[in-house]
Amino acid sequence: MKTRFLVSVVLLAIGLSISAKAAYAAKTPKPVSAKKWETLADAALAAMKQRAQELKMTGVAQVSYAEGDTVQGWRSRMAVVGRMTADPSGSDKGSNFLAIAYTKAGEMADTKENSGGGKRPPLTGEFGWPGGAVARIPSGYLIVSFSGGKGEDDFKVSQAGLEVLKAGL
Repeated sequence: MKTRFLVSVVLLAIGLSISAKAAYAAKTPKPVSAKKWETLADAALAAMKQRAQELKMTGVAQVSYAEGDTVQGWRSRMAVVGRMTADPSGSDKGSNFLAIAYTKAGEMADTKENSGGGKRPPLTGEFGWPGGAVARIPSGYLIVSFSGGKGEDDFKVSQAGLEVLKAGL
């Protein structure tokens, strides 16, 4: 009698454990597959190129996807839109738009808000420049930035890419 009771309790515990794992798996969002990410990233970069051209801008567009609640790694793609750098002239040192776009992305990876948002003073390596856009999705974060123009115009280009990514996910 005690053995039957013990077996019943063990079977019940196993059943509850399996049910709990199944419920957790059902609630945990699936990460974006590499193939889907590449397709969406290319579409987002194309939308950003188009928006930059409409605004008569050149520079660099980048899109990133970080899986999970904190940024521990990401998948990233970038595209040069016309030019990657601006040459020095006079007192202007010139610009590396690729470096600036990723600086914006680095800030957003930490703050989880659009670049230049002023949530905190910029850390070393950050400049607090506006122009990047970030969004939380069920499986992680989308981090998009453009560099090549004024911050408000860079942000318009970033938003174009972010909207494509959000619509596809």
